[in-house]
Amino acid sequence: MNKQALVLFAHGARAASWAAPFERLRDLTQARTPDVPVSLAFLELMEPRLPEHVAALTAGGVTHITVVPVFLGQGGHVLRDLPLMVDQLRIDYPQTTINVVEAAGENAAVLNALSDYCVSSLPTSSAPA
Repeated sequence: MNKQALVLFAHGARAASWAAPFERLRDLTQARTPDVPVSLAFLELMEPRLPEHVAALTAGGVTHITVVPVFLGQGGHVLRDLPLMVDQLRIDYPQTTINVVEAAGENAAVLNALSDYCVSSLPTSSAPA
């Protein structure tokens, strides 16, 4: 049986409050996918870090992990650090399929949603016709 998990991957920060929007995103996503566990993992400064989190998921019987980088852009962390980390995880857990999708900020639907939000912030009289 193929047991799936969805991992939202974020940078991490020193301030615990920084994680609040990512926790809300996790909760909203979990509500939409009740049969697939949704969790957060971080590159640095916060726990759980992605390698330890993947270890725990595989120990719990997960065989397919989808990693969603919740980054707006594809800087060095998404282009360099994450692929190196995932390559090592694939070596460490060959029985587990680990897929990484594009960074959230590179997705057209996400960009459109952010654009809608930006436009909606204009006073009604300033909004384009």
